[in-house]
Order: sequence, then structure tokens, then C-alpha cells
Amino acid sequence: MSLRERLRLSPTRSLYFAVFLAMVGTLSLSFFVFRQISVRLERKHFDPVYDRLDELQLETASRILNNDGQKALANYLTGLDRISGAHHYLLDANGIDLIGGGSKAELLPPYPASKWRIRTGGHSVAAQRSEDGRYWFAAVGQPSRPQIWTFLPYYFLVLGATGVLCWLASVAVVSPIRRIAASIALFGQGNLSVRVPSKRQDEIGQLGASFNQMGERLQRMIISERRLLADISHELRSPLARLKFAAKLGRKSTDTDAAFDRIDRDVDRIASLVAGIVEITLVEGDPEAQGLEIVSLGEVLDEVIRDSTLEAEVRGCRIALNGSPAGEILGNRELLRRAIENVMRNGIRYSPEQSTIDVFLVGDPNAAEIAIRDYGSGVPEDTLTRIFDPFFRAEEARDAQGGGSGLGLSIAKRAVQVHHGTITAENALPGLRVRIRIPFFKATMQD
Repeated sequence: MSLRERLRLSPTRSLYFAVFLAMVGTLSLSFFVFRQISVRLERKHFDPVYDRLDELQLETASRILNNDGQKALANYLTGLDRISGAHHYLLDANGIDLIGGGSKAELLPPYPASKWRIRTGGHSVAAQRSEDGRYWFAAVGQPSRPQIWTFLPYYFLVLGATGVLCWLASVAVVSPIRRIAASIALFGQGNLSVRVPSKRQDEIGQLGASFNQMGERLQRMIISERRLLADISHELRSPLARLKFAAKLGRKSTDTDAAFDRIDRDVDRIASLVAGIVEITLVEGDPEAQGLEIVSLGEVLDEVIRDSTLEAEVRGCRIALNGSPAGEILGNRELLRRAIENVMRNGIRYSPEQSTIDVFLVGDPNAAEIAIRDYGSGVPEDTLTRIFDPFFRAEEARDAQGGGSGLGLSIAKRAVQVHHGTITAENALPGLRVRIRIPFFKATMQD
């Protein structure tokens, strides 16, 4: 099944359909609420007004009949008919028209009601009885209160406009989500370069930006791991080949001690390489899982110098420490120790005999900086940025003699980055200076 087919949802499972259902449900509910509000308004506000008008007209008509006679009453009712467009009647207690003489009992409400207002036969009918029960005032076809159906065209207009707006909203929401889903699916299939093209600043834009940031990190991590695996296979090939050759030579040679010495050196080299790989894995793990604590960088540096002094003395070198700023960082003490120790051992390894490894510990209000300088031959300028790559060696032959695996500075870089710091290298002429800068605890918390 292709990616397009998997992303094409059935209509009932699509977010478009959910938005449409939400729109229909909202409008239906609003129609029902509007209807109930209209009925309530009619009963509480409009009906009392109409009833009061009918009562007033009943009083006027009965007074005219009693004072001026039927002719005056007929003129009054005719005027009402002309003004309102309805037919008005003054009836006796039995429903007999006091002007025309015919029975209009069908206009009266059932006993014992004294008034009503209904729609029947396509006409609106209203009737009200006088307080003494002698007269009924009735009107047929009079302007009735507005019915809900009168507003249906306007309601359908609102329905259409709301539907268009909801459709535009669904397109603005669902389409970007589908694009993000397609990008994630492509990323999951191995296309690590895919990104979500979006300049939106809302939640969908934040989702796309978060995916892009995650993609960048995963791409760098996966590419780095692939390169690391390739480098590991390359680095293991040579010592394994030498180990195999030494084993064959040991079977045939009379000098077995020399053969076993060669085997021992290659085994040590492989063991060192594996230890470095394990250390990189630990460094790249979750630092919080390894335990964060408040660490004094000066104490860690003193510990590294004490542990490295013997190795430096064996090579006829000494370590000179300058500075000791106050300040603490939040991090993993062991990772920091490994980072500084690897840089220190690298400086000792390439220092000439009877030379000094200078260590400077300085700081500013935001971060502490450790600078470790040896007085060796340095490295070519074009390789300064590459010496922190796994297995990179500026001088292959010298590293082979020194027993280095090419992972020390790479481990240091990754450990420093875990603590939100930076590590750089520069030629000091003579020698190489490596700078480690790590933010203080308070500065990290403010960020």
C-alpha cells in the first residue's frame, strides 16, 4: 500500500467529516435554542401586549355600543379592519355578532377559557371576554406574533455562511495536519531530509517547527551513528588483521614470546577501542538518568590533575595549574571528569619530554573556562575542527605509536555538549590549546 493510500482516510474517519458533524450539531442546537428563546419571548413579552390591546379594544367597542349604538360600533370596527387588515367582531355571551347577527361561536375558546390566541385554517384568531361576561371581542386574520418559520431564510443564510467559514477553518486546520502527517510518514520511511514547510506562528506552526527540530536532531544523530559504525568497522579491521597475522606467525615462529607480545598489543588496542565506544555510548545517554548534581569545576580539575601527574612524570613532563574561580555547575561529575581527563591525556601524549602542560582555570559571571595547552607540534590548521571527530588522527603514525584510539577528544566534546558547553582547539605556536567553556549553575537556570 502506498503512502498516499495509507494517508487517505475513509470519509467517516476524516477530520473534515468531524468538523462537518460539529458544524451541523452546533447549528442544530442553536436552532433549537433559538426556537425556545423565541417561544419564551412571545409568551412573556409579546402575548401580554396583544392581550392588553384586545382588552382595550373590547372596552372601547362595548362602550361605543352602549353609548352610541350599533351604527357607531360598526364604524369603529370598520376602522379597525382598515387599519389592521383583520376582521373584528363584537359578540354577545353566546357568540352572536352584534352587528351582522350571525353566529361566530367558532371563534370563541372552549369553556371555561376567557381568551385565546391561535392559528387555525391558515388564519390567526384571537378572542377575549369582558369582565362581566356580556361581550366577546374577536379578531380573525389579525397580524399575529412573528413565527419562527418567518426567519428561516435568514437562518439558512447564516447556515450557509457558517458552513463556508467552517469549511475554510477545516481546510486551514486539517490540510496542514495532513501535510505534517505525510512528512512524518516519509521521515519514518527513511527520508531523513524531509521537513515541514510552514511559517505559521500558531499551534500548528509550533507542531511543524517541533517536528523540524526533531528531524534535525535525529538526522544528525543517525548520520553520526552511521559514520561511527563505519569508522568502527574501519578501525577494527587493521588490529584484527594484525592479530590474525600474529596468531599465524606464532604457530610457525620459534620466537613465541615476540608473537604473543604482538598479540597482546593488538588485544590491548582492541580493548581500548571498545572501551572508548562504550564511553561514547554512555556520554550520549540521558544525562539526567546518570544523575545530575551541583559540581565544583575546580575540584574536578584538581582531581584530574592528581590522577594525570604520574603519567606526565613518566614522560618527563609536569602539569602547571593557574587560577581557581568560584562557581558551580549542574551536571554529571563523572562525565565532566572524563572530558577534562581526555583532553589532559591528549596534551600529555603529544608533549615533548621535559616540557610543561599549562592548565588555566578562569571564569566570568556566566561560565567557567578551562584551557589546557601542550608544547608539542600542534596540528595542521585545516584539521583543527576535525580533531573532535571520532577516530580522526592528525598524525596517524604518531597516534599508532601512542596507542590512542582517536576517540578521546570526541568523547570530551560530547560530554561538554551534554552540559550545554563548548570545546574548541587552536594552535598555540608551539603546541595546541584546547578550551572548555561550561555555564555556571545559576546561568543555566536563568536560561
